[in-house]
Amino acid sequence: MQISHYFRFLILLFVAFQWTSAIVGQETKKPNILFIFADDQCYETVRAFGHEKIETPSLDQLARNGTTFTHCFNMGSWSGAVCVASRMMLNSGRFVWRAQRVYKTSEAERQAGRWWSEHMKAGGYKTYFTGKWHCRAKAALSFDVAKNVRGGMPNQTPEGYSRPKADKSDPWSPYDPKFGGFWKGGKHWSEVVADDALEFLDNSKSEDKPFFMYIAFNAPHDPRQSPKEYVDKYPVDKIEMPKNFLTLYPYKDKIGCGKNLRDEKLAIFPRTEHAVKVNRQEYFAIISHMDTQIGRILKKLEQTGQRENTWIFFTADHGLACGQHGLMGKQNLYDHSVRVPFMVAGPGVAKNKKINGSIYLQDVMPTTLEIAKVKKPKHVEFNSILPMLAGKKSPYSSIYGAYLKLQRSIRTDKHKLILYPQAGVARLYDVQNDPHEMNDLAAKPESKPVIKKLFAKLLEQQKMLEDDLDLKAVFKF
Repeated sequence: MQISHYFRFLILLFVAFQWTSAIVGQETKKPNILFIFADDQCYETVRAFGHEKIETPSLDQLARNGTTFTHCFNMGSWSGAVCVASRMMLNSGRFVWRAQRVYKTSEAERQAGRWWSEHMKAGGYKTYFTGKWHCRAKAALSFDVAKNVRGGMPNQTPEGYSRPKADKSDPWSPYDPKFGGFWKGGKHWSEVVADDALEFLDNSKSEDKPFFMYIAFNAPHDPRQSPKEYVDKYPVDKIEMPKNFLTLYPYKDKIGCGKNLRDEKLAIFPRTEHAVKVNRQEYFAIISHMDTQIGRILKKLEQTGQRENTWIFFTADHGLACGQHGLMGKQNLYDHSVRVPFMVAGPGVAKNKKINGSIYLQDVMPTTLEIAKVKKPKHVEFNSILPMLAGKKSPYSSIYGAYLKLQRSIRTDKHKLILYPQAGVARLYDVQNDPHEMNDLAAKPESKPVIKKLFAKLLEQQKMLEDDLDLKAVFKF
């Protein structure tokens, strides 16, 4: 009898231990991290941000369920392919010119445990990637699992440029599979990305490790293709023209945005209202189609029971002009091309909140390291946004911008100074009262003290960033 009681006691003790261990394990398991990355998406193109003509129900819901950073920026680029520079900064954690050095190093050096994903692996995460990579390293080595790794953009065709024509004829269609691009392989690439993510989420629910998912859409980069039902949501005659529309940007050639730049060739010169409306129609359509795929991913996260313990980040690598200022691409320093949407939702994150302090999109990298309790490496220069989520101020008093050796900018909450060294031109905007950057104040006598102060800030930023472009040789403020 005593033995029976003894064994019963041991069984109860064992069950209690297992139950306690399970509870403790649940409490101490690190949160999952889902990073969703768009390509070429301007900060304006989300309905929740005030764009009432675009349909983005999934992103709108994410904004309601989390916190939006309204002023998120990309630093710029050392090449015409702005995507590469943005993604090299993101994955290396380095500011623009030091990220360029990593870009130029050997494959072995680039792959040597210095990537975002490698730090997450070290923190105990199972790492997953699908979609657009566009970094000079092998995604298959950088992540535990990498599927359908894509290049910089789907193939464009000759018919996709300089369109529609001045007589409104158009040789290209966004929903005809014969033009390849996003349709290459038989299924739209955005749908493939979502399919991949759903498969991983189904498998991850039984994993002991937390996950780090890097889900990178090629959308809405050109060729801006989507199913006809999405294009039909945006009749051309209902598309509103940008407030800052120009037929030609006056300094386009001196700033590297002339007829030889691939992105600028997408529409005819000079720009026409019809051409801009068609391009914007296709831009909005592919964003709405991508939004549907994001909705599928978020729904699966909920269905698999992993939503409550998952941090979700959404942003883009940079914006896009798509007709603003007479420009089509992102190789410029106006807000439409350097400012992006940025949303975060997760455990303890305030819902339906907006933070106006400035950040860089690459701040998401050290933020996830802090969430994962991974010590921030010395080479990582961007900053975690967790303090800002807790009510602290932005660590950035000004935002730096650069494109090749042709453009520089400095932006504060109040003003933006843009410099074009090859043209010898300075442009000043009151971004607080003139968010579309339409009224150049540089020539006004009362602007001189503002320009002088901003120029001094820009020189300080250049020194800190090891930017060797000599602006003082051109500008005498």
